[in-house]
Amino acid sequence: MYITGWTVLLAALGAVPAAVIHERSFAWLWVLGVLVLACLDALIAPSARAVGVRRTPPGSVRLTESTAVVLEVVNLGSRRVRGAVRDAWQPSTGAVADRHRLRLRGGETARLRTVMVPTRRGDLHADLVTVRSEGPLRLAGCQRSIEAPATLRVLPEFASRKHLPSRLARLREIDGQTAVQLKGAGSEFDSLRDYVIGDDVRSIDWRATARRAEVMVKTYRPERDRRVMIVLDTSRLSAARVGDAPRLDASIEGTLLLTALATKAGDRVQVTAFDRVERARAIGATGPAVMPQLADALATATPALVEPDWPAVARLVQSRLSQRALVVLLTTLDPSAVDGGLLDTVAAITSKHAVLVASVDDPELAELEAARGDAHDHYAAAAAARTAIEQDAIAARVRELGAEVLTALPDHLAPAVADRYLALKASGRL
Repeated sequence: MYITGWTVLLAALGAVPAAVIHERSFAWLWVLGVLVLACLDALIAPSARAVGVRRTPPGSVRLTESTAVVLEVVNLGSRRVRGAVRDAWQPSTGAVADRHRLRLRGGETARLRTVMVPTRRGDLHADLVTVRSEGPLRLAGCQRSIEAPATLRVLPEFASRKHLPSRLARLREIDGQTAVQLKGAGSEFDSLRDYVIGDDVRSIDWRATARRAEVMVKTYRPERDRRVMIVLDTSRLSAARVGDAPRLDASIEGTLLLTALATKAGDRVQVTAFDRVERARAIGATGPAVMPQLADALATATPALVEPDWPAVARLVQSRLSQRALVVLLTTLDPSAVDGGLLDTVAAITSKHAVLVASVDDPELAELEAARGDAHDHYAAAAAARTAIEQDAIAARVRELGAEVLTALPDHLAPAVADRYLALKASGRL
């Protein structure tokens, strides 16, 4: 049973005559009478058990995009039902209006839409559906909560896709498919042309030069059907918030953009999210199926409060790659990562593959380092400067092992990773 606002208002009206005649007993009798009416109203209200519900959620939606869940409500009885329905979900689903008015004749079905704008990726679950059936006086009614399990999968936002057209244009230039006709320095032979000032003398074809009595150079096209493996670090450091989101979210954006670009380039991409165990993976898909599989796999990837097992990462890479590939490690350049075996892992992988280590910069460090207001600011600036020095030292040690190192702010990491991939492809290092 529940009471409505009309019951409260009607009970409050009894205070007016009680104040005039200065008689408390009248007020108590008035309130008692209102409660009796409310109880009678609830008793004669249609039973909420005569109402059945069924949820029809969409399969998935991207983060920050709008979607709607359909709730079917059917009156299984013969009496007319009037009341309200609440379609409850997790707060992070961002339900705009989950309460709906209900008026159903016997046997009638209504389809109610609850609009949502999710604020967190992953699997979001539904709560109970609460049905209220009002009595004829609208003073009270009966209430029932019904379980209607449903799950909404929220995919990563992929805000970095705005950078994809410009990178695809650059890729076409590298492939020589546009009017610019830029030749890449890949390892697959493309054609011969006349030598011009500025060409690398190492590309001169001496046999062709002898035959034609003109200096001829070889041109190459970037390799296709290469392998790219992306490893996302989901250990405790990926849980640290950089700006408004965890570090892992920036790594996911970089993974999505690089995968879309590499797939368009004809390369095969596989992705794993790893800390001490594999949390998610996308492997084996080709063509248009790559991005949906990847987005679905990374939707539920969350940081784990454990240290990364870097030797296990090296073993995983070696088990899945049988030929030379580009291995992208999206992690954090932190002293604890070095102590955990990051450098040994990079050394083991670079012996067979090209390696790119990408890390997210924290913009707050630059702000702390620039602050000089008082003594507290000076100590904070010194700590931030020390952190930056340690990260630079780690990056230098990684470069000494033959790997590429890239650090960027969260919004710039994805395009920076894509640009480094294009540079490696154009220089024939894949």
